[in-house]
Amino acid sequence: MQTEIEADFTLDLRGESCPYPVIYTLETLDGMNNGELLQVITDCPGSFRNVPEEAIAHGYKFAQDPVKNGQEYLFHIYA
Repeated sequence: MQTEIEADFTLDLRGESCPYPVIYTLETLDGMNNGELLQVITDCPGSFRNVPEEAIAHGYKFAQDPVKNGQEYLFHIYA
């Protein structure tokens, strides 16, 4: 069961096609303070795999596993 997580920032990328969710997510994380939590919402199917792969490759950690909710994908990533 998923618990509600309170993020410091929300990045709503619904309507953005790949590769933009990955690009915008990494740019936003880069501008955040260490330890702050970013919530990313996207509806691009490729982002469910690409966002976690790239975020982890750049050294970021997830607060929980990515969530698929219908046509939307939700990520909680620590800067």
